[in-house]
Amino acid sequence: MPDLPATTHRADLRTVLEEWGRIGFIGFGGPPAHIALLRKLCVDDRKWLDAQEFEDAIAACNLLPGPASTQLAIFCAWRVRGRAGALVGGAAFILPGLIAILALAALFLGDPPTWVKAAGAGAGAAVAAIALQAGTSLIPAGWKRAAQQSNRVRWSIYLLIGGAAAAAVGPWLVLLLIACGIAEVLAQRAPAGEPRPVVAVPVLAAAGLGGGVLLPLAWTALKVGALSYGGGFVIIPLMQADAVGRHHWMNAGQFLNAVALGQITPGPVVHTVAVVGYAAAGLGGGLLAAAVAFSPSFTFILLGADRFDRLRGNQRVRAFLDGAGPAAVGAILGSAVPLIRALNEPWQYAVLAGAAILTLGLRRGPVLTLLAAAAAGVIIVVGGAGLPR
Repeated sequence: MPDLPATTHRADLRTVLEEWGRIGFIGFGGPPAHIALLRKLCVDDRKWLDAQEFEDAIAACNLLPGPASTQLAIFCAWRVRGRAGALVGGAAFILPGLIAILALAALFLGDPPTWVKAAGAGAGAAVAAIALQAGTSLIPAGWKRAAQQSNRVRWSIYLLIGGAAAAAVGPWLVLLLIACGIAEVLAQRAPAGEPRPVVAVPVLAAAGLGGGVLLPLAWTALKVGALSYGGGFVIIPLMQADAVGRHHWMNAGQFLNAVALGQITPGPVVHTVAVVGYAAAGLGGGLLAAAVAFSPSFTFILLGADRFDRLRGNQRVRAFLDGAGPAAVGAILGSAVPLIRALNEPWQYAVLAGAAILTLGLRRGPVLTLLAAAAAGVIIVVGGAGLPR
């Protein structure tokens, strides 16, 4: 990948707005779908990027904390139309899903009819199975890389630490992810002459100490956007600990609905934080949470995209991700534990078992699984079963 600014404009801003907005509208299915759509647009159809540059961009975005497919969309827009393109394209990619999830949040967090509550309870029951599918899908690649570096023992330890942390100490999960990354840097003993990586530092750390609703909400959103490694589901225990356990912005059932909404709407699962923000402070809270959560992705690309080659080649950065990565995978798997604990109706466990068969056994996608679980919830409740308390 050229280690140079994107000085050649390959499309106008209207084209960027239309094309990235189209992907934002139809981008159901998570990162694999987003990557496929971006590849088809930028490499296959328009020839704006060559295949190698696109693959290098995927690799570089995966080294950054935060939603990788969102960062890839912003990077591709940057290559096509510079910084203005990155801002327009990134916003066009994010906004359709954000509008959809805020509209659904107003429905589910208000006073919905019984069938809507039943659909939410059914979809929420399936969320733990989706988390397990997301985590297990990441294990083979990480295990293969660990074998190449002869550090499978450390990789397994980091995985277990991440899983235990997500299941038991959600609010401190970020610190353990960072600790695993630092431990791996020390274990690999990278040459001292190389530049040190800049670990994402929460500039709003003091926000967690008080200031009404908005500052704690901003702090939660910042953790979601700047300190998540390995995939969207690693943010679930972070959000659940703050939104349900610490600040009581929503109850456990509403949080399950929020995660389900983040899966069935287009765009990244990070959109879930907008539902948390809506529960905390209405529409303004939802917009604030989304703005804070996505701002690190824009910052990383706007300030660092022309240095992606150096990022990928930095041994300390890669060592840090070698430690934080498996811990994040473990956290995704461990997030299933608090999600399961949030269920309180016997029929929800039956829906969860069915969802596990669909996702882990039949390998169906999250959108189909959640819609099927929602339909099952409506049928079961209409048939006389109780709604979750």
